[in-house]
Amino acid sequence: MDRKMMNQLQQMQKKMMKAQEDLGNAEVEGTAGGGVVTVTMNGHREVKAIKIDPDVVDPEDVEMLQDMLMAAITDASKKASDLSEQMMGPLTGGLNIPGLF
Repeated sequence: MDRKMMNQLQQMQKKMMKAQEDLGNAEVEGTAGGGVVTVTMNGHREVKAIKIDPDVVDPEDVEMLQDMLMAAITDASKKASDLSEQMMGPLTGGLNIPGLF
């Protein structure tokens, strides 16, 4: 491998590392029930916060709250995935590299 190609690979690696760092710092929110349940994730799909409006907590209907939590998590996860594709896609040329996203 010639020096020019090695430099290009090193630059690409630096850009990918920066994009991964940016994803870790980015936040997305998923909501359910018109915003009564909010889940905040970073770009790596790690849950950072869950907010639940106290008015939605009904001891007689725990299933509804569980469903709203699942919906909010799914919404946030989709947004985090979209953000990852948006940030990493240009660097990988659309390749799906296992463990990268």
